[in-house]
Amino acid sequence: MILKIKNVSKKFKDCDVLKDVNMEMSSGKIYGFIGRNGSGKSVLLKIICGFYYPTNGSVEIDDYNYIEKNEFPKNTRALIEKPSFIPDLTGFENLSLLASIQHKITKEDIDKALDEVNLLSEKNKKYSKYSLGMKQKLGIAQVLMENPDLMIFDEPLNGIEKETADKIRSLLLKKKKEGKLIIIASHIKDDIDGLADIIYKFEDGSVNKIKR
Repeated sequence: MILKIKNVSKKFKDCDVLKDVNMEMSSGKIYGFIGRNGSGKSVLLKIICGFYYPTNGSVEIDDYNYIEKNEFPKNTRALIEKPSFIPDLTGFENLSLLASIQHKITKEDIDKALDEVNLLSEKNKKYSKYSLGMKQKLGIAQVLMENPDLMIFDEPLNGIEKETADKIRSLLLKKKKEGKLIIIASHIKDDIDGLADIIYKFEDGSVNKIKR
């Protein structure tokens, strides 16, 4: 998989959030986006997912402009900003509901994803009773459970204890070796320094590569 971001700009009213951004990302690598809150990281992630249209430019996967076709990118799962699930359902029920859309995985696959983020013991607790860290873990499990080719994470380690954060880092490195394309955005450089093959810094609408 090759993801190309070509001359992408995004303006909200008179504010230029992104200015002429160009990137090329490929399978088998982890890409890090760093920058302060409000620097445009989440906006670009939403453009990649087709949730926002760019003001200018295009986004392609394997030379197919899926945004122009108003399509969500195939084999992609994302956690952007705060995870949101149905409060009165359990963690497991929420993931089962999402899994029922494509019927690609089993209950055992859902349990495996919950176990990978140390949430299996809390799977039958209602989402409304989850702590911040537990909600974050469920959001990560949602990305992992169908084993997509493109995985997108926005501030994934927010509120997660060190033991689980280390486990998730190891898992993402394993997924990279399996050929996945992974994007991780964070305002904390240390969160992605040991993971990312390439890091892009977001500042004042511009995006520059600082590690390769």
